[in-house]
Amino acid sequence: MIGPVYVVTDPAAPMPVAEQAMAAARGGAWAVQIRDKSAPDDEIARLADMLLGALAPMGVRVFVNDRAEVARRTGADLHIGQRDIDPLRARALIAPDALLGLSIETVAQCAAIPEGVDYIGAGPVRATATKPDAAPPTGPEGLARIVAASPVPTIAIGGLTLHDIAALKQAGASGLAVVSAVVRATNPEEATRALVDAWRQA
Repeated sequence: MIGPVYVVTDPAAPMPVAEQAMAAARGGAWAVQIRDKSAPDDEIARLADMLLGALAPMGVRVFVNDRAEVARRTGADLHIGQRDIDPLRARALIAPDALLGLSIETVAQCAAIPEGVDYIGAGPVRATATKPDAAPPTGPEGLARIVAASPVPTIAIGGLTLHDIAALKQAGASGLAVVSAVVRATNPEEATRALVDAWRQA
């Protein structure tokens, strides 16, 4: 269910969001997430519908960030943060076969992960410019403690690059989520493929 590389889009990156997602999928990402804090729900829903149609035949999951209502309308997967909708309510809203991810910043938060959450996004492992309100970095050691405390698979996130993969695997992460390492790369498809290959070889 969980693959090594999960790509989060960035509306401020040079490439349009739909192209970011398509490039990541061609490069071997198992999932892409539409993250845009300012676009209206209707715009996110149209984008999700389009990407679901394009990526489902490739076996690539499409997540929306925070927008439970959009996930409900489109059938997309959903990722939520600690200060978003309650996970149990989110699970009840989205499709039964949709995946639900939850951001986790501390070991203590692992004790409150409810039934119905399919994976956690743990971090930030390193400082990241793409999320100015992020919690303090956990580092690989903090990530390992979260992995050990989590009842579900852990996807590491936060300022990660190729050079972090060995440490992430050693910490027990099931994969990594990236933003800038792919969507701001010169060739996002090749950047995704390099991450997938590095994970498999580590």
